[in-house]
Formats: sequence, structure tokens, C-alpha cells
Amino acid sequence: MPKSNSLRNIEGWKDINWRKAERYVFRLQKRIYAASRRGDVKIVRKLQKTLMRSWSNRVLAVRRVTVENQGKKTAGVDGIKSLTPKARFELAGQLNLTGKSKPTRRVWIPKPAREEKRPLGIPVMYDRALQAVLKAALEPEWEALFEPNSYGFRPGRSCHDAIKQIKNCIQSKAKYVLDADIAKCFDRINHKALLQKLNIKGKVRQQIKAWLKSGVIDKGAFTATSEGTPQGGVISPLLANIALHGLEERIKQEFPRMVLFNEGNLVSQKRGGF
Repeated sequence: MPKSNSLRNIEGWKDINWRKAERYVFRLQKRIYAASRRGDVKIVRKLQKTLMRSWSNRVLAVRRVTVENQGKKTAGVDGIKSLTPKARFELAGQLNLTGKSKPTRRVWIPKPAREEKRPLGIPVMYDRALQAVLKAALEPEWEALFEPNSYGFRPGRSCHDAIKQIKNCIQSKAKYVLDADIAKCFDRINHKALLQKLNIKGKVRQQIKAWLKSGVIDKGAFTATSEGTPQGGVISPLLANIALHGLEERIKQEFPRMVLFNEGNLVSQKRGGF
């Protein structure tokens, strides 16, 4: 079975049955999603632990960051990049939650049509792969909880889905539109609030905290990180969505159904989708 750790002793990277590995991981993710929908936290945590320990999840995580990802040739502070099949295989066998993390490497990229630059934090290859392992276990739990009109950085959703929802909401009658931008969203996420929201204990919490507090190295100078998530991290988009979870409901509370005056008559206007 692809979930067996003993496979790494008898098979090479090129001999891995990727289809079996993907099916095994996907089945576990579906069970995590279903348990999360039921509110069965105990089963969710048990299945997540199984998935994080599975050989299938680890080799898929390594493939994602060393083969499929566009940043596979971008090194972290350790200078490791472009791994060979043998090195990928060895990396998959080394992945474990240790509660430790190396600093990220600061890379500045220009923002479109602006002089301002966006800071990226590039983790080392080991941390990237471990983040992919953990993300595969956490994502189905939160996909069962996220609000219906959240579209960014979510599997199976895109900007086209958001555009379609906007069209469905405004085509019948005029609506008010709230256009807001969260300034430096990734860089200003509160670590303590995020960890409390995750509601998870043990090694997983320690590992996520280690990534958040790992600090950055920019041109040889180390800077500690007291807030935010590294924008180059595999798990960072998921953590940002978790931090923003509840925003839709909060806006609905702040902007309830509005009552307008139209030619002396009261007109009740229903709020559209967020």
C-alpha cells in the first residue's frame, strides 16, 4: 500500500505509483471534510494525524514543491534547490514535525504598475515540503467551514466564480457595493489570534508557530517576525484564509438589510451576496 513507510526502502522515486498515492490521500481528505462538516473534531484530528504520517502524502508534498511548483529553482537560506530524484526520495523520508524552522530568505518583487515592491519570504526546501504535508491535512477541515462567498486561494475556485456570483447578485436589481483592500494582509496577521483560531494543539501548533516566528534574512541581516505569514510559504494562503474567516458574517452584521425611501414609500432592499 502507498501509505506504508517501508516502501521508501524498496522503491525509488521513479517507481512510485502516483495514482495510488493520490487516491489514498484524497480518500482521507474526504473523510476529514465529512467529519469537519459533522463537527466531529476528535475524528478530524485522528484522520489528520494519519494523513500527516502517511508516505503517500509526504511524497506528493515533495513532488509539489520540487517538481510542480514554479519556485522549485528558488533556494532558501540553505541554498538547496532543483533536487534530484534520489534527493527528493530522501527528503520524503526525513519529513517530520519537529517544532523548529529555519529563517526565510527575503526576496523583493515589484508590484504591477507600482514602484512599491512586495516582500516574499522563501522557506528552505525542507520547510516547504513539510508545509505541503500539513496543508493537505488542514485544508479539508477548513474547506468544510469557510464561508460560501470566499474565493481566494481555495481549491476548485477562481476569480471567474467570484465574477459569476457578483453577476447573479446584481442582475435583478441595483445593489450597494463595498470595495475594500486589506493593506499588507499577509504581513500583519496576528500570530496569537491565528493560533487560537486554528484550535489545534501539540506538535502541529508548535510547528505552525515555529514557521510564523522563524524570522527573515535580508541581505545577510536577520529580522525577527512578530506578525504576519511569509508570502512565499506553501501554507501561508491557507493561514491567511483562516485568519480572515468570519469576515463575511461580520460585514453582514455591520450592514444589515437596508430600508430606503422611494417617492414617499418605504422600500425594503435585501442585501445581496457578499
